[in-house]
Amino acid sequence: MLVLLSSPASPFGRKVKIAASVLGLLDDIKVENTSTTNPEDSLRRQNPLGKIPALILDDGATLYDSRVIIEYLDHLAGGNRIFPEGEARFAALRNQAMADGMMDAGILQVYEKRFRPAEYRFPDWQAYQAQKVERALKVLEDTPPAPVGAPADLDVGTIAIACALGYLDLRFNGDWRASCPRLTGWIDGVEQAVPIFAKTRLPAQPVAEIPEPLR
Repeated sequence: MLVLLSSPASPFGRKVKIAASVLGLLDDIKVENTSTTNPEDSLRRQNPLGKIPALILDDGATLYDSRVIIEYLDHLAGGNRIFPEGEARFAALRNQAMADGMMDAGILQVYEKRFRPAEYRFPDWQAYQAQKVERALKVLEDTPPAPVGAPADLDVGTIAIACALGYLDLRFNGDWRASCPRLTGWIDGVEQAVPIFAKTRLPAQPVAEIPEPLR
């Protein structure tokens, strides 16, 4: 059985879980919570970068990061299931890149508050990361993804976008919603249509109540 090393709060781990569910593979994967901050955790042996998610294969080899894992799962499911064919593939990959960047920028903002003493924090750095998220949200609000009526409507790009918005809800109180009504309607539709998205949703926890996942 495949083993996914992750954390409930990891947006990248959530991305893999949703992809696995859409592909019908979730029951073939054992999910194990792991600690990115514990040097004794086996994660650092399985992924030298010490990041999650990581997928341990039947032969003991490990795949990382989320983009590689998702492509591998799509391959197991027969290929081109959540990766569109033709030109549409590149739009989906671009959306995944933008959404992954949003998640990275959000995590870096949280790290600035969590790991750096207040007197050494850099407001300009936090603003720089926040502006990445704001620009991406504007693009998505201006041209939101097509409505999702069933899990099969998702592709690699929209899965990533959903997880990015979910992370903003988790760590930033969903403040983005006030300026993005169209995008809010889209993500609310995803939650209703995709059971695994609702199942993997955590209550809002702004800043630091559980250890922050590393990608």
